[in-house]
Amino acid sequence: MDQSILFDLKLINRYDKAGPRYTSYPTALELHEGFSDTDYRWHIAKSNRAGGPLSLYFHLPFCDTVCFYCACNKIVTKNRQHAAPYLDNLCKEIAMQGSLFDSSRVVNQLHWGGGTPTFLSDMQMRRLMDVTRAHFNLKNDDSGEYSIEVDPRETHDNTIKLLRELGFNRISLGVQDFDSDVQTAVNRLQSEEQTLSVLASARAEGFRSTNIDLIYGLPLQTVETFSKTLDKILDAEPDRLSVFNYAHMPARFKTQRQIHEADLPSPDVKLAILQMVGLRLTQAGYVYIGMDHFAKPDDELAIAQREGKLYRNFQGYSTHSDCDLVGLGITSIGRVGDAYIQNVKDLETYDRLIHHQKLPVFKGVDLDQDDKLRRAVITQLICHFELNFAAIESQFAIDFAGYFANELEALQLMQADGLLSLSDEGIRVSSAGRLLIRNICMVFDRYLAQKKQQQFSKVI
Repeated sequence: MDQSILFDLKLINRYDKAGPRYTSYPTALELHEGFSDTDYRWHIAKSNRAGGPLSLYFHLPFCDTVCFYCACNKIVTKNRQHAAPYLDNLCKEIAMQGSLFDSSRVVNQLHWGGGTPTFLSDMQMRRLMDVTRAHFNLKNDDSGEYSIEVDPRETHDNTIKLLRELGFNRISLGVQDFDSDVQTAVNRLQSEEQTLSVLASARAEGFRSTNIDLIYGLPLQTVETFSKTLDKILDAEPDRLSVFNYAHMPARFKTQRQIHEADLPSPDVKLAILQMVGLRLTQAGYVYIGMDHFAKPDDELAIAQREGKLYRNFQGYSTHSDCDLVGLGITSIGRVGDAYIQNVKDLETYDRLIHHQKLPVFKGVDLDQDDKLRRAVITQLICHFELNFAAIESQFAIDFAGYFANELEALQLMQADGLLSLSDEGIRVSSAGRLLIRNICMVFDRYLAQKKQQQFSKVI
């Protein structure tokens, strides 16, 4: 499989509009409050009858300081005691959810996200993993994909060793940018030494995969300054890199209002940074997985993509398409069977529901047959950059050309622009179209016309 990208400035400018990131289809905007804890229990029972492995996601929302660019669901506090009652409730939720899933179902994938998971003390992290093992069937042979997001500023000498002992074997480090002026502008002061020492510790302790997060489009960034950050990151040789586009949406995210808009790089500078990043990373041997993600050719994501086995879920790209995803903690989103489920978003409501032995379900959605069909189409395109019509027709008993006549007509313009090629057999996205894969997927999104553009970030 060709995993290259081509940077076409004219195409990018023409198609640079807002759209979903498609960590799910339908997107999380389709979840509604008419979906109850009873509905969730029904889907779990149905899922148990089908069987199969599980994936667990834990949302640990606390942060010591706020990063002005952040759009995550977080609670900023200096008081470490605030984590204790939340952890108590989270452990109770683990017990409740664990009792509903068949104990024979093995947890192939586990992820702690946030917030800052290492905001918890060592003792609290041990407790959380112990309780999880007591109620879910975790692997003991290190063959699972157990990952954690780490802020290097929230670590001490023993943190990485402890995480490895707890069973984590994949680690993702938030960096964003090493430039001191940029760090000051976004309120994230983080030294190179601190970051790279955590990366070195992860390797020494036997973590199988290392990822570094960067963001382009932050205030005061230039091609030159970001290139210097990239120099240092490439010297460290992480297995994966996530290079995200900063989406400035202060109307939605209050902390972003502390960023001076006059300091933001112009659209032309942002595109120049992106072009530089793509060129530098491919020259260094990384392949473009899609949607801001790069990986070494021998990384599991790159191999899964070449073998047609890559998948995408609420945490991003994954190799575990066979897993039901169980969300735990406030705001977390899961996918069980043919439903998406989101937990309540605030601590008070979460505490009340847990206290009354109720699953903390806030919203959800049942997928109908059209949702599942379009999800399969979008997943194939966003993961593999190609789509075989016959495979979809066989899976869903449809005539693709008839069912998607309007969509295929809309793709004609994209074909004329060089984003993709259409044939009687299927769709193949070009090297130039891969950076604009969200635009291509949007053609198949039947909900999109009902949404306001400002609900989404720009595709580039």
